[in-house]
Amino acid sequence: MSEEIVCAEGPVLLFGGALTKAAQAARDALIPWAELKDAPLVAADGGARLVLGGGLVPDAVIGDFDSLSDADRAQLDPARLHHISEQETTDFDKALRSIRAPVVVGIGFHGARIDHHLAAMSVLARHPDRPCILVGEEDVTCLCPPRITLDMTPGDWLSLYPLAPVTGTSQGLDWPIDGLDFAPDVRIGTSNRVGADQVRLTMDAPAMLLILPRPALRPLLAALSRSDARWPSRAG
Repeated sequence: MSEEIVCAEGPVLLFGGALTKAAQAARDALIPWAELKDAPLVAADGGARLVLGGGLVPDAVIGDFDSLSDADRAQLDPARLHHISEQETTDFDKALRSIRAPVVVGIGFHGARIDHHLAAMSVLARHPDRPCILVGEEDVTCLCPPRITLDMTPGDWLSLYPLAPVTGTSQGLDWPIDGLDFAPDVRIGTSNRVGADQVRLTMDAPAMLLILPRPALRPLLAALSRSDARWPSRAG
């Protein structure tokens, strides 16, 4: 495992190498947010291009550097480059496990390839002690913490997708999940609907993806930032 390279008391912005128009739009939209105005900017390997392309400079670049171009490297202070040579994990994994923060907001990890997308979801489950929201074009995704209270808009969709067997409880959903056993090959919870101004969820294991509409990013960021309900490290 990597040592912690970036430690922050507030959110951290983490950029991946999926250079899509949606990722560029997310970068430009989120950088001015008051909640993220002073957030450290971290790039996972080739994600440095997404940061530099917005006229910004990453505070740290973390990865095996097989995707970091010579042109991008030349623009960066060597002290900001943190090389992790092992090839067993993705650059997203290397970066996320090297950040200690209340929540990480990941941009540029939703690409055109489904295998990359699935790999990113696996990293969320592998590091349940590192709360992270992945921002896509239409949605935002995180690993559901042990408990969370969200300010939501009635009528919005809310999806729950299990990565392993997991159970939980809910308040504020049109279709409650209490008493249901979830597993990817048994029961999933996609396309539920918000029925109240607040949604409360609890989970008994770090195995449920919470997927929300993109406009729910702000309340999700606020909920994860203030929550003290955290999963322990799988390494601990």
